[in-house]
Amino acid sequence: MIAPGSTIGILGGGQLGRMLAVAAAQLGYRCHIFAPEADSVAAEVSAEFTCAEWDDAEAMARFARSCAVVTYEFENVPVAPLAAIGEVPLRPHPRALETAQDRLAEKRFVAGLGGKPAPFAPVDDRDDLAAAIREIGTPGILKTRRDGYDGKGQWRIRTAADAEALDWPGSPLVYEGFVDFSAEFSVIACRAADGTIRFYDSPANRHENGILALSAAPAPAAVLEQVGAARELAAEIAQGLGYVGVLTLEFFATEGGPVFNEMAPRVHNSGHWTIEGAVTSQFENHIRAICGLPLGDTALAARAVEMRNLIGEQAGDWAAILADPGNHLHLYGKSEIRAGRKMGHVTRLTL
Repeated sequence: MIAPGSTIGILGGGQLGRMLAVAAAQLGYRCHIFAPEADSVAAEVSAEFTCAEWDDAEAMARFARSCAVVTYEFENVPVAPLAAIGEVPLRPHPRALETAQDRLAEKRFVAGLGGKPAPFAPVDDRDDLAAAIREIGTPGILKTRRDGYDGKGQWRIRTAADAEALDWPGSPLVYEGFVDFSAEFSVIACRAADGTIRFYDSPANRHENGILALSAAPAPAAVLEQVGAARELAAEIAQGLGYVGVLTLEFFATEGGPVFNEMAPRVHNSGHWTIEGAVTSQFENHIRAICGLPLGDTALAARAVEMRNLIGEQAGDWAAILADPGNHLHLYGKSEIRAGRKMGHVTRLTL
């Protein structure tokens, strides 16, 4: 068990790291952020900040020596440089990063555990794409195997002509068949080092332009009927990875049951509602798990809860948002407003 007063290292300096650091502070921990970007909203609320490139082994080792445990808020942290962390516990284990960073490896791993992803095929060139379209059909989505998020690195293929006209990305890809679904939802799990696993209520999610716009719990019946099977898969994945911390899986609710979409080995945007809407937030439970503390209650703290992302200029309406006394506003401290950038979120409870 890592005692309060110790320092937790966080790899990545964005809003997830910021909210982890706030939760850690409430439990008496200090946080040390490691990120290559000098403008870090997580560093603003942390005790220490190392600004260095991921492959700076000396900086990484120095950072690790100041920490009792290290975690990450960003799934695209390069794995190889993490060897410099040495004997300091890294939770979750980097095998979770290795799996989630490659969409093809992720889908194969999940399918090997009995999960059901959308039909998929690896694509390395135009001939592979043509073959994938013949096998899987259209419409479909072509995705980069690495680094894509919030709709980036994705191309909708409606017809074979779309594929022929594509400006070729020049990186390894995966082609996914279209999934006919009634709803999207998340399974947000937290697993302790002793294998104890707890689940939050699965929110129904709505995306706009590839970015999560809204999460709401409880979810509708179409989702609730499939949560049990999705949780079973999540538990298998967490067990298979020897996972410690919060793990999020996104699913499509379909007539044939839950279809796996993707995995995030970290706290997740669709779980931000847990700060006010659950007895123990996903951020606090992640800190509890990686520090060896008992997990907190994941039950809803209200009859219903809704979380809406504030994207781009939407964050400029903060005064109007706060004019409604039922709203809980979270701004991430980002100075530059850009289209498609998550600037904050607002949560509303139905008591």
